[in-house]
Amino acid sequence: MNRQRLILFILVILFVAAGIWSYSAIPRPKTISSPTHDAVRKSKPVAAVKKTENTVDDTKLHIDRLNTAPSGFKGYKRNIFKPFLVDEVKIAKQKAVATKPPPQLPQVPTVPVIVPPPKPPLARFTFLGFLHTKSAKTVFLAKESEILLVKKGDMIAGRYQATSITDQSLTLSVTDTGETIVIPLSENR
Repeated sequence: MNRQRLILFILVILFVAAGIWSYSAIPRPKTISSPTHDAVRKSKPVAAVKKTENTVDDTKLHIDRLNTAPSGFKGYKRNIFKPFLVDEVKIAKQKAVATKPPPQLPQVPTVPVIVPPPKPPLARFTFLGFLHTKSAKTVFLAKESEILLVKKGDMIAGRYQATSITDQSLTLSVTDTGETIVIPLSENR
């Protein structure tokens, strides 16, 4: 315990010494008395100078000075961004080649491309669950924000017809195109 007290005492003494040293090292403003400063202070005030016609009155705003044309710089002008070592003959040849119009290629007649009309997209149904009753099996499907109840033979959205319902899948046929959509009936999908 005495060793810890001794270390603490030494650290406190070092802290106090560092504080005293930092306070004494702070720079202090100093003043110098100059002979000209003292002479101006001791001298008598100078009499006010009379205004003549050549003197400019600084209390007024002179708008007529704004109408004068700006004087430009009459010294040497050069482009400071221009490369230092330049082969001007080579640059002139490059500019001449760059200004030539490209040779005209013969025009090839274009063949119009016939684009087939887009097929309407098949609906995306999400399986939510099913319900077994004695008479039939009902499947719960979600399409966007709607929940649909589907039994065998039902029409969905005026376009799809439920053709078969098994324990593993629901088969829908598209009445417009005759395509089939198979929706697996597993709860983890």
